[in-house]
Amino acid sequence: MLPDDILYSTISELAVLLKARKVSSKELTQACLDRLEKLGPRYNALAALTPKIAKKKAEEADDLFKRDRVRSPLQGIPYGAKDLLAAAGVGTTWGAAPYRSQVFDFDATVIQKLGKAGAVLAGKLAMIELAGGGGYRYPSASLQGPCKNPWNPAHWSGGSSSGSGAAVAAALVPFALGSETNGSILNPSSYCGVTGLRPTYGLVSRHGAMALSWTMDKIGPMCRSAEDCGLVLKVISGKDSLDPASSGKSYYYLAEYGRPFSELRIGHHPIDFQDRAAESARPAFQAALEVFRKLGPKMVEISLPDMPYREVAGTIIQAEGSAVFEPLISGGQFDQMPDERQKAGLRAGLEMPARDYLRAVRLRRVIQDKLREVFTQVDVILSPSYPGPAAGLDEALDRRFQPPPAGEKRGNTDIVSAGNLAGLPAISLPCGFSTTNLPVAVQLVARPFDEHTLIALGREFQKQTDWHRRRPPVGG
Repeated sequence: MLPDDILYSTISELAVLLKARKVSSKELTQACLDRLEKLGPRYNALAALTPKIAKKKAEEADDLFKRDRVRSPLQGIPYGAKDLLAAAGVGTTWGAAPYRSQVFDFDATVIQKLGKAGAVLAGKLAMIELAGGGGYRYPSASLQGPCKNPWNPAHWSGGSSSGSGAAVAAALVPFALGSETNGSILNPSSYCGVTGLRPTYGLVSRHGAMALSWTMDKIGPMCRSAEDCGLVLKVISGKDSLDPASSGKSYYYLAEYGRPFSELRIGHHPIDFQDRAAESARPAFQAALEVFRKLGPKMVEISLPDMPYREVAGTIIQAEGSAVFEPLISGGQFDQMPDERQKAGLRAGLEMPARDYLRAVRLRRVIQDKLREVFTQVDVILSPSYPGPAAGLDEALDRRFQPPPAGEKRGNTDIVSAGNLAGLPAISLPCGFSTTNLPVAVQLVARPFDEHTLIALGREFQKQTDWHRRRPPVGG
């Protein structure tokens, strides 16, 4: 059994140990398989264990290390993948009972790329059914049941990349892949106290991933640190002819950032860290804001233009998601879905008038133009990833963190929906704990394809703090 100090190590730290052969990939992989098997069900975080794939890949990695051949910093390092990503011969349930027997005969592009880099797929991780298509009201909307937060199992790990957040937080795997359409990487990263990166739309191929909204879906890493996110993003980014939305661009991780932080302009609004934040989280958010001030950038008070961000995102996701799942909605297996609100939302999406969808698409372009103007004033926007800590397992999710009433100051409260509509990259950084002892986080949002700035600021923030090093009371 490997000690916790190793299991909670970052990718770069594990890479040093593996290259020096102080730890073998076989040992590390077996430790992760054991923890996934033992602790994964405790948190409802595991969809499927992949021991045959993992052990074979670990042996290959160890053989390469013996010959002093290293393909990438990910070589020999186990990971988990959200269960909407195809892995050849492994069940891919999309978190939903109607697909519990679904198996693909190919790997998603991101799985292929990680395999070529030497990473070890240890398991598929639980998710909200259909990634939340149609909307859902309770954390229980998942084939595995409500995914429990390792910091407090009476609370949710977040959605829809629920298992990915819980698995990284509990050191079941060093990193995981999640997906985001409208907050599904940032939310569980924030709730579970891990670092999550939502890439620019089109930077990472979605071939082999379940589609929810083909104009908004994105795949990204959930890790222990900002540096880890950069290392994973380097591998999974890049052109893919099998994804029509692929931008053709790649991300190249740089250990040094070539621009002084004093030249950066960080946009923020005080209301996000005070009145719009849960009272229990305000001290942590204020402290994080001060850390960024001390890094030396110019702090610029800004507020998003007053636009219906949530409504536009909701309309587009509902229309596209219902179109994707029309065969399910019209079929006999639809009643296997447990969340009544979600089923009603999927049915309603099929009845949506075309004019409503087209109006949302036109408004989306206006939103993109307005955000482009905002980013002439600042380089990044800083705000809480979510206004407060994790919901309780039985808490109705539609009653949390409602948007401000019309006419009131908005700040940047809707930056999650705004950023997803515009395809902007974002990183969620653990920044402390609520007064109820649950993790909270801040996010940075940048211009398209400026992940370098996000990761550089994230690295520096994590040099000044140790929140990403904190460990939940997991036990054995």
